[in-house]
Amino acid sequence: MTGKHIRVMDPFQCTPARCATSSGPARLSRFVALMVAYVVIGAPSLHAQQSNPTEYEVKAAYLYNFGKFVEWPAKARAADDSFTICVLGQDPFGTTFDTTIAGESINGKKVVIKRVAKPQEALGCRILFISSSEESRLKEIVATLDKTSVLTVSDIPQFTRRGGMIQFVVEANKVRFEVNLTIAQRAGLILSSQLLKVAISVRRSPQAGD
Repeated sequence: MTGKHIRVMDPFQCTPARCATSSGPARLSRFVALMVAYVVIGAPSLHAQQSNPTEYEVKAAYLYNFGKFVEWPAKARAADDSFTICVLGQDPFGTTFDTTIAGESINGKKVVIKRVAKPQEALGCRILFISSSEESRLKEIVATLDKTSVLTVSDIPQFTRRGGMIQFVVEANKVRFEVNLTIAQRAGLILSSQLLKVAISVRRSPQAGD
């Protein structure tokens, strides 16, 4: 499923930047509807029209929705009072998270956005976006998070071949993603079949780097 010919009815009528003056719940509901369209239907072109969201607004949308389409181990769910989405390294999202996602809930848990400088600080995160600024120490980061239940996401090249779980890729001006299902399952995570159907590639490698 590529989404090349799928048209979502006016999905960008209320992007994060354009809805800054809208009421919180109304703004959020529209943005969440956009995110569901991206995950379930497929992402329209980033540059098809001037009102489309930026690349990192789309990636923020995906990160939020991953929380709805991934199941964490019961132990991890019970230990958390909130649903924490973390960014490790240089933050490319700017205020996107703060203006659209922070304060929303996933499965009854309030979403909290956290920026971290070290992988050790991400052990309590549900989802960790690893910035491209951290590529030189990716091996160390993956090793630190090994045997944890942190869903790792990045747009670093070859991320899913280097120990990561979900990698963003831009294909024909659309933000899509690849999945390394084996690594996610090894961490005790269950990825929805809906999510896997939308992924452009699902790896089932016995080891990272295979």
